[in-house]
Amino acid sequence: MKIQGRLFIWLSVFILATAVVYGVWSKEAVGTTALFLAFGLTVMIGFYLAFTARRMDALAQDNKEADVADEAGEVGFFAPHSWQPFSLAVGGALGFLGVAIGWWLLYFSLPLILVGLWGWVFEFYQGENRNQ
Repeated sequence: MKIQGRLFIWLSVFILATAVVYGVWSKEAVGTTALFLAFGLTVMIGFYLAFTARRMDALAQDNKEADVADEAGEVGFFAPHSWQPFSLAVGGALGFLGVAIGWWLLYFSLPLILVGLWGWVFEFYQGENRNQ
């Protein structure tokens, strides 16, 4: 965490310098504002990571002698088979296509999106994959 905090702090210094040079050179308000907002965002993230790193024990990434396997562990649980992401992808594709072709296509995409989202959220509460 310490490394990430330092990275974001140095990135914020670079973005601040870029924002100042861009603002003076171009005299364009929108890009300058966006760069100053990016500076604020990177400062917040860097401060949070640095602040959190002080309260935590040292991780394997903070040790220069650490191996890759030192931080290994359970990544998470992933569904072995699920049709819900496919339903969401088709519904999302039809939804974005509806923006380009016509809003009437959203009537067909919205049920696919809702069914896919509902099924994905409650996938392990029913049927053969039900967790006890």
